[in-house]
Amino acid sequence: MRRRRLLAPVLLVAMCMVIAACGGGEDSESTTTEATTPEPTAAPETTAPPETTPETTAPPTDEIVGTIKIGAALSETGKFAVEGKDSRQGYDTWKEWVNNVYGGIRLPDGRYEAEIIYYDDESDADTAANLTERLISEDEVAFMLGPYSSSLTTGASAISEAANIIMIEGNGVSDAMFERGFKNLFLVATIGSDYTKSGIEAFAAAGAKTAVVAYEDTSFPTSVAEGALRHLEDNGIEVLATETYPKDPTDLTPIISQFRELEPDIFIGGGHYIDAVMFLNASEDTGFAPKGMMITVGPSNPKLIDEVKGLADGVVGPTQWEATMAYSGDWLGSAADYAAYYENLWGEPPVYQAASATASALALHIAVEQAGTIETDAVREALLGMNVNTFYGPISFDERGVNTSKPMGAIQVQEGEINVVAPDDAAVAQLEYPR
Repeated sequence: MRRRRLLAPVLLVAMCMVIAACGGGEDSESTTTEATTPEPTAAPETTAPPETTPETTAPPTDEIVGTIKIGAALSETGKFAVEGKDSRQGYDTWKEWVNNVYGGIRLPDGRYEAEIIYYDDESDADTAANLTERLISEDEVAFMLGPYSSSLTTGASAISEAANIIMIEGNGVSDAMFERGFKNLFLVATIGSDYTKSGIEAFAAAGAKTAVVAYEDTSFPTSVAEGALRHLEDNGIEVLATETYPKDPTDLTPIISQFRELEPDIFIGGGHYIDAVMFLNASEDTGFAPKGMMITVGPSNPKLIDEVKGLADGVVGPTQWEATMAYSGDWLGSAADYAAYYENLWGEPPVYQAASATASALALHIAVEQAGTIETDAVREALLGMNVNTFYGPISFDERGVNTSKPMGAIQVQEGEINVVAPDDAAVAQLEYPR
């Protein structure tokens, strides 16, 4: 099953693509080391989801006959360390399940064990791209799983594309990444421009009339903000002001102070986990208290509630997935089954970034079995023809490689609990507005 690759002819092309894709990414002077595997914390007497047998050709033997190597550059350190840890645990949840519960990836000549090789990309785009090249050329992985964030996935996927290696991911959702005509990049999650759609519709239904928007001037937040502005207009909500701020901010108080004077009904903030902490702390310090707040990353993560305490109450956030959603499939069972299995492994409930990572690896697994081989062209065709239901929701890819069948949800922190409030068919609580 091992494939030979001649990377030299494409390396020059790959690096040119990375230079264009990464733009002004910061150089990393630190030494990249292979990350250590975290030790799962087993919860007592929690059963794994029952093994199911999807319709695949049964291998001639139940014995493990080989290994399929998969690569991933993930943030163990740096700005995205929190989300990188969640993503890695998500990938490893699939690996533990497919090897130890499902019995290995099933191909015509037997079962194959999944191996994931990780390196720490240090939350740096250039490092992520370099590590992707290392995983392909030195470790000879058959497939890539994506980094966390659009800024890192953009350059890493350019390397993977040039080497004709499929990359599947769930945590880099910038629309711009899927406008490059790549044929080997696939996204299981909802695209960035639709992150705020359900939440804005819920605010509009509750009576919101005006809004302000602030976002980091990088790929993912820009996609989210551009979509938010469109969804606000579509729902008749007037935008009083829009502000951008540079990468890696240290203080968002000036923007929040300016917004306070405008007295908007709702505030929408686009960034990452650290940005959510700064938005909420700045709002507390300046007395900014709009009727509704929506922040793209953070509110769906229990870590934020622990870090900022009551400041998160009433805040709305987009979510790709929650354990309470009524999703189910032949692999890993229902959303609730998956959540129980994950918590058994790691001693904490999964956030949606972890579920997105697991779903990415699962989609790759399904495509390999449907193709009956690890050859790129056959697996790509299987992905483009995929139409399955999973614990994460429906998965089917359009010609860009984007999953167009899964809607985006919205949660609200209510008295310290994270409750799904939109869309209506997924909601477990009503939106509290004003918060």
